[in-house]
Amino acid sequence: MNQDELRKATEVEQQAQAKFQHHVHVCTGSACAALNAVQLEAALNQALVQHGLQKTCQVKPVGCPGLCAIGPLVKVETMGDKQPAADSPSSVVRHPSTVLYQKVTPQDAPDIIASLNNKPLDRLAYATDQPFFTRQLKIVLENCGEIDPDRIEDCIAHGGYWAALKALTEMTPQQVIETITKSGLRGRGGAGFPTGLKWATVAKSQRAPNRSGQDRDEADKFVICNGDEGDPGAFMDRSVMEGDPHRVIEGMLIAAYAVGATQGYMYVRAEYPLAVKRLKTAIRHATRAGFLGKNICGTSFNFDIDIRLGAGAFVCGEETALMASIEGNRGTPRPRPPYPAEAGLWGCPTLINNVETFANIAPIIKHGADWFASIGTEKSAGTKVFALVGQIANAGLIEVPMGISLREIIFSIGGGVPDGRTFKAVQTGGPSGGCIPEQFLDMPVDYESLNTVGTIMGSGGMIVMDDSTNMVDVAKFYMEFCMDESCGKCVPCRVGTTQMYRLLSKFSTGTATKADLAKLEGLCDLVKHTSLCGLGQTAPNPVLSTLRYFRHEYEDKIRD
Repeated sequence: MNQDELRKATEVEQQAQAKFQHHVHVCTGSACAALNAVQLEAALNQALVQHGLQKTCQVKPVGCPGLCAIGPLVKVETMGDKQPAADSPSSVVRHPSTVLYQKVTPQDAPDIIASLNNKPLDRLAYATDQPFFTRQLKIVLENCGEIDPDRIEDCIAHGGYWAALKALTEMTPQQVIETITKSGLRGRGGAGFPTGLKWATVAKSQRAPNRSGQDRDEADKFVICNGDEGDPGAFMDRSVMEGDPHRVIEGMLIAAYAVGATQGYMYVRAEYPLAVKRLKTAIRHATRAGFLGKNICGTSFNFDIDIRLGAGAFVCGEETALMASIEGNRGTPRPRPPYPAEAGLWGCPTLINNVETFANIAPIIKHGADWFASIGTEKSAGTKVFALVGQIANAGLIEVPMGISLREIIFSIGGGVPDGRTFKAVQTGGPSGGCIPEQFLDMPVDYESLNTVGTIMGSGGMIVMDDSTNMVDVAKFYMEFCMDESCGKCVPCRVGTTQMYRLLSKFSTGTATKADLAKLEGLCDLVKHTSLCGLGQTAPNPVLSTLRYFRHEYEDKIRD
């Protein structure tokens, strides 16, 4: 599509949706789908027919709006009367009123449709002025819960692909990289490496002839989206891929143009069937619309995207193991250097970012680097998406500015600890992170601050624990996870995690000794500094953080 065609497509879809007085959004993400949201959507459409409202009401399946604890969610927007716009008397605006319904069942569908022109259903209504909604700032998630992810027309009507068109037709690759660098965006996959610097490195790199022993002429550079989200309790990337897959595709397209790649891969774990389905549909629609394939947007730029399914190995979240898996080999890491930016997939320069990182690209190109840099903190710009789970009232998906305090996330947005229990700790960073006790609740959430207390940002999992939680058992759970997920390639990880798990089991059963405690700490140091990849290097973190802040719970279990 060129600019005129994209503008026309936007206007056509917006006009088509403006014909409806009522818009009923049904969350069909994985969490709500497990609670019969698909049947709910069908029941709502059936009720529309029964009430003869097909021409005035639209039922739209959407992605996760965030508050999973009260799903399935249904949002009803009723458009008000048309009024002249303040800045242009010749144009009109329609101000919608919004009602959010919680824990909706298919049996509630007839009542919801019947109430469209009457009073809302009080028995299902949930107030939208809660801090969960008002304290968030949505950039990555701005369209999740608003668009039908299976319709590229709806995505375009909400601003989709305008940033890609701008980048390809108005900016040079170097200008795109400079914009991303100036924005301060850091990789949202865990390490927080500056995105612009990584892009610049790939852009400058050239393929070394036959580095991998193969003569591949298909592509000289690759772009990979890492959707292998494996942290326990994490579902941020899954929700983005399910709710707004075109945002990720657009980010990959802009990245490929910036670094000079012609082939992209989305690596998604096979346990995400709905995300895979919607990604396949989005790629097909984007190709048909001219945003993928040859001569994109009327330019000489070519780019295609394929999907590769992961078999569920946590280690394949590590970039070198991920590339080995895409190549058809066993997913095990390799030593670095060379780094993927210089010699990655099939020996070619390869750019790897995760889902959330790519989902930030289009808004930065659209609104500018200064706009993004003004959000968050000086060293951690922008927002961060978190999966807020565990002992928390408002479990779900949130997006907040970097620098917000843990207290505000947990007690304001999250609604605090339920059932009269008290807060004990919050675990961030998944198996690679650590546990943060109550004394650090007022600490800002950014990369540097989390590092100072022995944990990491990670991909965005945030598990809240109350005073009934045993921290030794928490450490044991994560160590068992790392032990099971170790690829076994290096001895420190393969043997070290097993020995640490056995020691933690002795603490759980009350049979450990003081010598076992010293041995556990020694093993943590050994595994951390000698393992081959990030899985082994960070596996001791949950143990180290619980020893640091809850050492008495270990000592209480030592046999006297």
